[in-house]
This record gives sequence, C-alpha cells and structure tokens, in this order.
Amino acid sequence: METKPAQDAAAPTDAITREVVDLMAGLVALFHREYEEAAAARSLTGAQAKVLALLRRGPMPMRHIAQTLSCEPSNITGIVDRLEGRGFVTREADPQDRRVKLVAATDSGGAASEELRESLNFAREPLAALNEEERTQLRDLLSRILRHAGPDDAGA
Repeated sequence: METKPAQDAAAPTDAITREVVDLMAGLVALFHREYEEAAAARSLTGAQAKVLALLRRGPMPMRHIAQTLSCEPSNITGIVDRLEGRGFVTREADPQDRRVKLVAATDSGGAASEELRESLNFAREPLAALNEEERTQLRDLLSRILRHAGPDDAGA
C-alpha cells in the first residue's frame, strides 16, 4: 500500500503560491546577476562582496560568516585573506574569547561595500512603478516572509 508523505498544513501549494515562488526566483536571479556584475566592476568576486555586505552589521566571527553564506570555513579564510590583502578587512581577536577571530571591515572596505550597494539598480526602476504605500506594503510583506524563514536568513 502506497502512502503519500504528509503535507505541512502551514505550507500552501496552491497556484498563486507557486506563481509567487516563481516570481521571487526571477527576482533573485536578476539580483544575483546584477550583484555579480557590480562586484566584478570593482574587482571583487560575488563572495567577497557578500562578506563585505555582511560586515556592514559589524565585526563577526569567521564561523558565523561561513554559516550565513552556507559555505565551508576554509572558503571564508581564502576570501578574507584576499580582502585583507586589499585592505578591505582586518582580523582581530574577540575580546570575549581570544581563540575566536573577528573579521571587521576597514573604512575602505565599508566604502567599497556601500558603493557597490548604491550601484545596484535592479529594483529601483521597477519599484518606481509602485507608489509609497505599495512599496511600504511590499517591504512589510517581505520582512514578514523573512522573519518566518528563520533568524539566520532575515536581513541577509
């Protein structure tokens, strides 16, 4: 006797939900393409740019960076090595636990990250088609989705 896996009652699979997921996937693809191009224009890899973007939140342990970006800590070591070589980040001992290395953006790293962020136009023109109330509603809905996705995903 075959049984179907139990469906999560909280996860709708209706046509509208599937369409929303497809639309979000299209936006993500567009964002990644433009993000990679903007990073490359500044002689950064996408991964280097993402590390700098994370560090806008403040210094963080390399292990946390690896977890947030879903990659191996050894990959982060190489990325941080290259960013450090360019003067974009520093490594410092965590005052709470000297065994832990915190990565912090330098002023030039922060400036490079902010310049990259300001150069991203993928959403500006499409969002201009929405009035302020619609943009506020979209922001609030996206925030709500991210809050329910999990604490490590929110605001990444």
